[in-house]
Amino acid sequence: MLGAALCGLAGCAAPLPKLTPPVPAQWQHAMASDPAKPTDLHGWWHAFGDSELDALVDRALANNLDVAQAVERLRAVRALRDRSQARYLPSLRASTNDVVEPSASASYLLLGFDASWEFGLFGRAEGTRREAQGALDAGLADLRSAQVSLVAEVVREWIELRSAQQQEKLLLGINQAREHEWQLQQVRQRLQLVAPGTVDQAQAAFAQSTAALAAPRQAITASAQRLAMLLGRNQPDTAWLQPGMQPELGAWQLASAPADLVRTRPEIARAEADVLQAAGALALAHADLFPSIGLGGSIDWSTDIDNNHRYANTPNSIVSIGPELNIPLFDWGIRLAAKHAKDHELKASVLAYRQAVLQGVTEVETALGAVQQQQQREQHSLLAWQALQRVDQAAQTRVNLRLGSPLDFAESRIAADQAAIELTDARAGHSLAYVALFKALGGAPLPTATDTDTQQDASTPDGARR
Repeated sequence: MLGAALCGLAGCAAPLPKLTPPVPAQWQHAMASDPAKPTDLHGWWHAFGDSELDALVDRALANNLDVAQAVERLRAVRALRDRSQARYLPSLRASTNDVVEPSASASYLLLGFDASWEFGLFGRAEGTRREAQGALDAGLADLRSAQVSLVAEVVREWIELRSAQQQEKLLLGINQAREHEWQLQQVRQRLQLVAPGTVDQAQAAFAQSTAALAAPRQAITASAQRLAMLLGRNQPDTAWLQPGMQPELGAWQLASAPADLVRTRPEIARAEADVLQAAGALALAHADLFPSIGLGGSIDWSTDIDNNHRYANTPNSIVSIGPELNIPLFDWGIRLAAKHAKDHELKASVLAYRQAVLQGVTEVETALGAVQQQQQREQHSLLAWQALQRVDQAAQTRVNLRLGSPLDFAESRIAADQAAIELTDARAGHSLAYVALFKALGGAPLPTATDTDTQQDASTPDGARR
């Protein structure tokens, strides 16, 4: 036994590979300094200051079916992880059997207890622990990923819903102005002040403005239905279809550093869990090259059921105990090939981890650049709308003083509304870029104790993980 213990120490599981995430020193598109407080990564949507949106996110996290599935899968792997080391504990099995003597002169009732204890040497116990912990970490990452995607989708659909409602309202104003313009041109034609072609052009513009209403109305219906699905409902809430204000970003500041991405992005955590599982599979394949050592014992007790002999010599009992040794012989080459295969799979998982980090950095950098560009677009669209508002007010003043034509006022009103539509679209683009940024960062509420039953075991005896 001492020699077996020494061999077990010599053949223990290899240490986990060192994961060095390839993150930059700082973001290339760093946000300018802002007097606002840093945005909370676990509640970033509160920057919109929309109580309805906050309530929708809470309801979605509580009722979404994808999140519920991820919670149940996490509980399943947790139940297995909690008992993963049971195979290396003593086990006891009881059995009964009826045995007939070959001479058909007697039959016996056999009652037995078998005990076994595998020691988990040569890295077997550690490999099993790694696989179980990796499965648990993967389940947590999947739950986190479902929550991150859910929050981002709910906020995105709410922004698109409210933006489409705002666009519909502005397009209705343009439609009314086009209709009024068409009526004025009809009056001018009757007075023989314009050619019939001018009236036809006004009619065509009115028809086009009416057709343009279909796009925002379709977007409203689609966004409301997708919101219902995200909240686990089969139909939208009627309150969502009532026109409301478009969400606007308040003051916010990004205080996240590139290194924080490794701790918050669920795709990176999932890749790290895959590395741990691959390391566990390699440890088990390595252990299969060595003998399986344990202890075994049994107690068998028998008594006659029917004995044709004159004298019975039962009950009898037999006790045995001793070491159990399973040595790979003729299949050792297959086991060695399996170890080499698992080694390559571990290297592939480490490369996949680096790829996941690079992909996360790319998405965040792209999102940061999009936020900056969309913010500038919104600012310039706001300036254009304010300028056209002043033009429209001046045209209205001239019409009131009978110094201008009502047609001029209609055109200025249409131009101002079109600028307002562009501003609405630019504001939505800025908000959606903000959503994409915090989705790339992995922003969402942390899983609660109710979701996960207990806190994650963050201990790693090897000390080799990031």
